[in-house]
Amino acid sequence: MKKILLASLIAGTIAVGSQISTVYADTTTTQQQRGTISVSTNANADVTPDTVEISLAIKTNDSKSLQKATSENKLISDKVYGALKNMINTQNGDYIKTANYNARPVYVYNSNNKRVLDKYEASNNIIVHTKNIDKAGNMIDKALELGATDVNSINFSLSNYDNKCNSLLEEAAKKAKTRVDIVAKSSGTYVTGVKNINMNCSENSVNRIQYRVMKSAALGANAMVDEAVPEPTATPIQSGSIKIYANLSAEYFIK
Repeated sequence: MKKILLASLIAGTIAVGSQISTVYADTTTTQQQRGTISVSTNANADVTPDTVEISLAIKTNDSKSLQKATSENKLISDKVYGALKNMINTQNGDYIKTANYNARPVYVYNSNNKRVLDKYEASNNIIVHTKNIDKAGNMIDKALELGATDVNSINFSLSNYDNKCNSLLEEAAKKAKTRVDIVAKSSGTYVTGVKNINMNCSENSVNRIQYRVMKSAALGANAMVDEAVPEPTATPIQSGSIKIYANLSAEYFIK
């Protein structure tokens, strides 16, 4: 009797084991036979920038002394820093910083192809980061008035870029799901899950950023100036707009 019972238990175990193996095999086969649908969508929006970053340069030189070149540069830089600091709002995230400072002798080659000292030069690059875009022109004018020599660049940006990107990605994802559902239903199938999703955001300026750093008084005696057009009170700055793109590609399982 014990032998019969033991044999029955062994047989039952083998049967259960075989059943589990068979179910697992069927699941694997089903997974391998699942179809997929791929879709690509995008969403975009034009936004007005709310932050500007101005890069200014102060360059000074002296033919005989590096110390004189650096001293003059420091004097001008202090004036520019002080004036611009009064035009920004640090409580709103605005700031001014030195991007690069350099002091060096400058060499040239004479007619005999000999390397000779030409002058000593000091340069200080200042970055102004502010949300007071309306004051950008006044800041440039004031810096030039106090001795800044170059406006290297003006870059406009959006402070809540990440939030805008996330919103557009959500819109693109909804488009993707809607489209894949329509295609799947039309094909007599339905979506069962997501295989993979790739996404990214990018931006570009819709309108070209423009700025003018030369005043009519500095055009020269031979320049043609239209006296009927009054000189603007500040350097005109056109921020334009920024177009943000959200791109999404996804692959869905169907059954």
